[in-house]
Amino acid sequence: MPYKCSECGKYFSHHSNLIVHQRVHNGARPFKCNDCGKVFRHKSTLVQHESIHTGENPYDCSDCGKSFGHKYTLIKHQRIHTEAKPFECTECGKFFSRSSDFIAHQRVHTGERPFVCSKCGKDFIRTSHLVRHQKVHTGERPYECSECGKAYSLRSHLNRHQKIHTAGRL
Repeated sequence: MPYKCSECGKYFSHHSNLIVHQRVHNGARPFKCNDCGKVFRHKSTLVQHESIHTGENPYDCSDCGKSFGHKYTLIKHQRIHTEAKPFECTECGKFFSRSSDFIAHQRVHTGERPFVCSKCGKDFIRTSHLVRHQKVHTGERPYECSECGKAYSLRSHLNRHQKIHTAGRL
């Protein structure tokens, strides 16, 4: 008996596959990195991420020498050298190297914003944008400055802040 997603109508042969799929719609990321607090939709992605903390990077890029913890990450990275962009938007002609970026881009044209914050109703094109936004409501600030202890909800905000400490040392 197939299981149907009530959000998009997609069918799955196993209930567990439907549950995993529904995370696309509800933004759920139940797998959390114990080292940095980053959360993931799939356990396999968490496992892949964890290699950044162990320093294990056995897969080297032959073009630039950069190392990666997983072969799949290396393959994705190598697209920057080959400029392979197989996904074309028929609306505007823009090309994308990753299908996820292509799908998110298409929402710019359709106006679809399927990821909605349950706290305030703000909607987003990408689930990652929703997850980032939700930290506003939870007060979660996992990125802490090692110099002064100030904490931020986004790594980019911590990086910007840390420039005030390094500016005087130049």
